[in-house]
Amino acid sequence: MASSDARTGERSGPLIRTAEGSRAQAFAPTDWGLFGFCALVWGASFYFIAVGVDNFAPAVVAGLRLVFGCAVLAVAPAARRRIGREDMPRIWFLGLVWMAIPFLLFPIAEQWVASSVAGMINAGVPVFAAIVAAALLRRLPGRRQSIGLLLGLAGVAVVTIPSAGEGRSSALGVGLLVVAVALYGLAVNLAVPLQQKYGGLPVTLRTQSAALVMVTPFAIVGLFHSTFAWSSFWALVALGIAGTGLALLSMTILVGRVGATRGSTVTYMFPVVAIILGVLFRDETLHPVALAGTVLVLAGAWLVSRAERRAA
Repeated sequence: MASSDARTGERSGPLIRTAEGSRAQAFAPTDWGLFGFCALVWGASFYFIAVGVDNFAPAVVAGLRLVFGCAVLAVAPAARRRIGREDMPRIWFLGLVWMAIPFLLFPIAEQWVASSVAGMINAGVPVFAAIVAAALLRRLPGRRQSIGLLLGLAGVAVVTIPSAGEGRSSALGVGLLVVAVALYGLAVNLAVPLQQKYGGLPVTLRTQSAALVMVTPFAIVGLFHSTFAWSSFWALVALGIAGTGLALLSMTILVGRVGATRGSTVTYMFPVVAIILGVLFRDETLHPVALAGTVLVLAGAWLVSRAERRAA
């Protein structure tokens, strides 16, 4: 039977639960700093993945980014703080849905899907996060946040539709990306109560370590289907250290401060970075309508980040 925590307002079952953010006010400067860093690094991650799969098997891409990410976090003594044994099943489940499966699905999909399209689809994370949060907290987002989510989703659709007819985005690749994005929406909710209880560093390091254990067997097999190239290797170094280490830590801190739904709106910024890098370095086509879509995406992110009055 689900229980309720009077301090955090969370309703929890034995494994699946979420919690509210610690503040409902407008973003503070620290929040915007975390937001901007995650947007830049993760927006570039789709480009790094595309460069990685030019030479490495998808499982190798996933494994190496986790190795580098764990190495970054393990340097901090605070990351080695103990996590209660009773919460380890949640850590392992979070490692599965937040990192192991999505980290495999994205490089698999980017064998057929342009990196800019992957960034556009990934911007749907706030929609899935809002749905999961509403189900777990049994409360819909506020009116302004709901409008922002819908506006952002409309912008993603406007950006993505022109790219769908170019032949680079296969149905399988797009489907895998949607599954990965749905899992991200679940994961950002599950991370909130654990991060608020133990802090971002211990939770992120344990979650990455669990995912690395799950991915390693596939990565070993993938080595026999890979060729070494320095361009792909350095792309994965950047992906692992910045994207899987520093930015993931920043994101867990952000959602702990502002809540899963509002924190996850950082994904609205990914298409901007992904499009720029895809056009400049991957020769991907940018349609004029995509620029109009990015305006809607940015407007949705701004609305969701605003303070919200809660109904009694």
